[in-house]
Amino acid sequence: MAKNYYEILGVEKNATPDQIKSAYRQLAKKYHPDLYTTKPEAEKKAAEEKFKEINHAYEVLSDDQKRAAYDTYGDENGPQMGAGGFSGGFSGGTGGFGFDMDDIFSSIFSGFTGGGATSQRANAPQRGRDILVSLAISFEDAVFGTQRIVSVKRTEECNVCHGTGAKDGKSFKTCPQCGGRGQVISVQRTPFGQISTTNVCPTCKGKGKVVTEPCSACSGQGRTVKARDVKVNIPAGIDSGQRITYRGEGNDGANGGEKGSLVVEISVKPHKLYSRKGFDLFYEYPIGFYEAAVGATVKVPTPYGEKELKIPECTQSGTQLKLKGCGMPKLRSDSKGDMYVTVVVEVPKSLSKEQKEQLQRLAQSIEPKQRPLKKAFEDKK
Repeated sequence: MAKNYYEILGVEKNATPDQIKSAYRQLAKKYHPDLYTTKPEAEKKAAEEKFKEINHAYEVLSDDQKRAAYDTYGDENGPQMGAGGFSGGFSGGTGGFGFDMDDIFSSIFSGFTGGGATSQRANAPQRGRDILVSLAISFEDAVFGTQRIVSVKRTEECNVCHGTGAKDGKSFKTCPQCGGRGQVISVQRTPFGQISTTNVCPTCKGKGKVVTEPCSACSGQGRTVKARDVKVNIPAGIDSGQRITYRGEGNDGANGGEKGSLVVEISVKPHKLYSRKGFDLFYEYPIGFYEAAVGATVKVPTPYGEKELKIPECTQSGTQLKLKGCGMPKLRSDSKGDMYVTVVVEVPKSLSKEQKEQLQRLAQSIEPKQRPLKKAFEDKK
């Protein structure tokens, strides 16, 4: 019994082709094997199996004929021969089902990407897989930019056999199963007629030749795993979650295909003083109630050194003041964001008797109109 492809993709049975495509793209992005290259082996294997399952479900539901067969019989391969099934009487054509039975039965032998197409692509160049690594940097490195060396393990072509897997790159013979064609033809009789399919030769994997003596350096794999150091240039202004891509620094491709990329995902460690939103920086700065009352010019810390900040007289606690151009550098630009300083009026503790008396005299001299918030509160009572 086939799996429930609708449940695999998380869609209803009456989902439209666009809904099926959208669900597939989201799941394929989530479980793509390239995102699990640095994960534990068990998690990586589980993601690969899930990715295959998602792809197969989409292959069926995105094909009108396969979907019709699946909805009718619970299997994209059409009606199953067995107890209670069909016993003959059909020799191809539509057979009265409203869709082409030849197409359905040919799909049984076509494989995931199609029989003939698979054979033709067996020796086609294939791009190497990308490598994803995470790199944590300090807040200061994010402000000014930096360089780091990242060590990665990647698959490379064996330099002894030049990727052939054969000793000295020459120990081959013509494949005995396909005679060097790289393809095999199989014929099967079914109640719907005789079906002939062309598939990749299972012995030589479509190459037309087999290794007689494997390369000792790579054990016949044609590839080896090597650790490489890659210099990563981190631009000023980068933020957590952003990625830097280096083309050609990933795994080697197959059959002469281009190398994959090295993708470096950045994580910026939090700063003890500043918080960040986009390219702007924020923090709180304490001032005395005297400075808040009469105003002052104070020196506040920024990533670029201390800067003077003017505190206007009668500044209220929570007032936000801006230092233009003191935020994070903007990527691919010469400009910077701004810094926003929230002033917090600090009330002194442990006042002396003389200080209390002075404050009392000050309080008595304050007129109601000088405290508009207090007046507004009283008016609401």
